[in-house]
Amino acid sequence: MDCPFCDLDLTRTRILKEGALAYVCLSNPRLMSGHLLVIPKRHLEKLSETTEAERKEIMELLIEFEEKTLKHIAPGCDIRQNYRPFIPQGRVKVSHLHFHLHPREANDPLHKKTQISDLWEDLSQEEIEKSSQLLSINPEG
Repeated sequence: MDCPFCDLDLTRTRILKEGALAYVCLSNPRLMSGHLLVIPKRHLEKLSETTEAERKEIMELLIEFEEKTLKHIAPGCDIRQNYRPFIPQGRVKVSHLHFHLHPREANDPLHKKTQISDLWEDLSQEEIEKSSQLLSINPEG
């Protein structure tokens, strides 16, 4: 399988910082200006596959570039990671672990498209109990 994140030569011009185990680059395609990706160099698909050293470096890069985003680009920042094996790899889905940093502002275009009031539902006691049981969490604590 071809992986655009494993081929550093193709993405080198977009890399903002490269560490020993991970790198930060501009996302292309992007959702908004300043959209960044933090990507481990080793081809992985799930966060649970990372080593402690990879997790440490990824977290340090996320913190560093969240702060840079907040200082230079926007007053807010979303950090997101998705694992969706049910979606085939394509232009907007790469089967290589990566984290998105999205600069955010009040009422930005993404907010206007996604913050639909009837999208959110109150958590029911039944759902708390079911999810707690499935995830082996004590609902009282």
